[in-house]
Amino acid sequence: MSQNDPLPALDAFAADLIANLEPGARRQLAAEIAKALQRRQAQRIAAQENPDGTPYEPRKPQMRRKQGRIRRTMFAKLRTARYLKAASTPEESVVRFVDSVARIAAVHHGGLRDYVNRRRALQIDYPKRELLGFTEADIDLIREITTDHLAGRE
Repeated sequence: MSQNDPLPALDAFAADLIANLEPGARRQLAAEIAKALQRRQAQRIAAQENPDGTPYEPRKPQMRRKQGRIRRTMFAKLRTARYLKAASTPEESVVRFVDSVARIAAVHHGGLRDYVNRRRALQIDYPKRELLGFTEADIDLIREITTDHLAGRE
């Protein structure tokens, strides 16, 4: 855990209050947080932005490109609800990629080396593009949702 990790402060903020909730209420709160974070992560990926606010490193120019083709932004499909899932239990909220695209997301998120195509003929080092992560706005959103839930404002 890094020294700049805001989650322990958030945990300390609401741990006792949340622990006193019934499991159903905790599950509802966790689901609400997970859905809100899923939306925020998808918006940030669409904006091509790392959690720290820096832009993603642009794609390298392609050697062969068909004329008249419209180029999509990076990760257009990854940020859809089909691939970016929100899940929750009474103990946790999770935003993750489904297994079929998790390896691709991990390669880009960590800036790892991977094969370019299915023939496995060429490997390249992908630049680090953090797909999932917390921003200060996300932490504030979690605090706001938690406070509203505990105060009974749905």
